Amino acid sequence: MSTAKELRAKSPADLQKELLELRREQFNLRMARATGQAAKPHDFTRVRRDIARLKTVAGEQRRAKGK
Repeated sequence: MSTAKELRAKSPADLQKELLELRREQFNLRMARATGQAAKPHDFTRVRRDIARLKTVAGEQRRAKGK
């Protein structure tokens, strides 16, 4: 898990790469749950919040670049 402070230091390309990895992890968690494999419930929450945090920082960077 990256904090928002750590994410702000990354480039937009790095953020995009990390977003892709988190989306893949989220998909894998959903597939594990659908097939009945035991997945820890807190992992769903963690990944969802990490994605939201990353998207927030990416939006901040886009808006700052536009000014």
